[in-house]
Parts: sequence; structure tokens; C-alpha cells
Amino acid sequence: MENETMVIEEKKEYSSFRYAVGAILAFFGFSSKTHRASKKRAKLVADIFTYIILLFGTFLMVYPFWWMLAGSFADTHNPGTTGILREMVWWPSTSTIGNSDKTVTMFGNYGDFFGTNFGISGFSFWRALINNLIYSIVPVVIGVITSASAAFAFSKINWIGRNAVFYFLLAAIMVPGPSIMTAQYSMYGALNWRSNGLVLIIPGMFGSIMTAFFIRQFLYGMPTSIIEAAKIDGAGYFRIFCGFILPLAMPAIMAQGLLSFMGCWNNYMGSFIMVGKTTAANLPHALALLDNNGSGPFASNYAVVIAGSVICVLPVMILFACFQKLIIGSLMLTGSKE
Repeated sequence: MENETMVIEEKKEYSSFRYAVGAILAFFGFSSKTHRASKKRAKLVADIFTYIILLFGTFLMVYPFWWMLAGSFADTHNPGTTGILREMVWWPSTSTIGNSDKTVTMFGNYGDFFGTNFGISGFSFWRALINNLIYSIVPVVIGVITSASAAFAFSKINWIGRNAVFYFLLAAIMVPGPSIMTAQYSMYGALNWRSNGLVLIIPGMFGSIMTAFFIRQFLYGMPTSIIEAAKIDGAGYFRIFCGFILPLAMPAIMAQGLLSFMGCWNNYMGSFIMVGKTTAANLPHALALLDNNGSGPFASNYAVVIAGSVICVLPVMILFACFQKLIIGSLMLTGSKE
């Protein structure tokens, strides 16, 4: 009875239009003078809006990958068919899947990418793939270990000027890469490292200050008592690093190694500027040679270029999907201190 009386009084006090607007606002979780909103309903409405925004952001990030995958099956072998890609939204109007033309197979674009020489004699997809694996594995493995040893020296070994040297190296990050690229180009050319690809291997073996920084922050969270106990037992710093630091810091080392691998795998600029159009080019550079400003072997068949893009990005996506928890977890732990 009391609730009915309150409702009647509210209807008398406010107009029907204002009462209706208040009811709508209360339904969506907003309190008004005519109605009191439920907290559960307000949280439900807020969650719905949040998930709508997240789904929209997810769509914006996933759709380009879907477009690239669908475009790799477009049939653009005949001249004048590149408009298929400009008109494509979800799937190409003419694709290699279910094509009546027997000369075009389902994975014909991928087959063309695997079989091309990229306009360079003796340079094939497999040569570019081997180059990319060498440029991504050798400097990353050796460079991450070098960075981890530097991080150990900067975090767990007390020596005069330790922080000053570390901050000096950290300040080198502020130097823009393009400002020293001309000097690097001349120096590596004088050393004859550009034509054989050593320019993409040897410099990376000396480590990275950013990798050393993250591993150093991770090592700060490890107890120093382990190192002190090992020193009492007669272990040297090299044995401590190999026997204790590397196993305990393996999550941070693996995460930084994966991030470095992704950077080296996609290092198009380094190959384009330092190596040039030679058989030492890496896979992203070889992908650009397919078009080569309209003079490449597939300048009019963009579906083959898109298929090559799928091949280039697939290993990185698989690695990140498998180790994303390790990468995110290690970055969260870099802020911890003893």
C-alpha cells in the first residue's frame, strides 16, 4: 500500500512525460528524482557498454588479418582483375577456391610465392626463409645471453660507477636511429658486412640495452642471499650466472628473446637499407621485391603479395599466441624489487 501511495504521489508531482523519461533512465541504471535505479542493473548496463566497446576494438584489430587471409585466395592472375581486392569486404568475388579454371589451384597464390625468384638470380623463397631464420635466431640467442650477463652485472654485482655506466648506456636509447644510420652504412660497408648479411647478425650479438634493462629489473626481485651463499661455497660469478641466474631468470629471458625475435623477423628496414637487393635479403624485404615499384615479377598480381604477407606474419602470430602469458607475466614482474 505504501509503495502504491508513493507512485501515485510521484505521478501527481511530475508530468507523465518526465515520469516516463525517469523510468527509461532507471531501466538503464541511471537514478532520477522520479525513480531510483537498481545498482545491479546499473552494473549490468555498464558491463554491456564495456563489452560492446571491447568487441568493437577486437573487430578493428582482427578484421585486417581476416582481410589479408581472404585476399590471399583472390584470383588476380588475369590482367585487370586487381579491382577484386579494392571491392572486397569479407571475401573476394572471384577466388581460387572452387574456381572453374583448372589452371588455378586453391593454393595457387601461395605456390607462386614459394616458386618465385623475386627478380634476383639464385634467390628463392627458401633462401629468403633461411636468411630470416639466421638473422632472427643467431643474434637473438647470443644477444639475449649477452644482455642477461650485463643485467646481472648491473643488478647483483657491486662495483664503482655501476649506476653511472648503466644510465649512460640507457641514455643512448634517446639517440634517434636515423641520425646514425649514415655512419653505420659507411662503417659496415668498409667492413664488407652488407653484401653477405653479417650486418644483420654481428651487431645484434652484442645485446640490447633495453633487453638488459628489463632483465635487470627482473633480477632486482631475486634475493641476493642465493648469490651470497654460492660465493661462500666457492662459486665464481660465471658459475653463479650460469648455474643460478640463467635458470631463475628464464621467464624474463624467454620473454625478451621472443620480443627480440619478432623484431628481427620483421626487420624490413635493416635489410632494405643495409643489405640491398642481393641474395642476402631477408623475407620481408623479399616480399617487397615482388612488386618492386611496378617492375617486380608479381607487380599486377597483388594476391600473391598478400599470400606472402600471410606467410611472413604467421610465425610471429603463432609465437605470440603460444607465449603471450609468458611475455605479459615477465613484463609485470620487471617492476618488483627486493
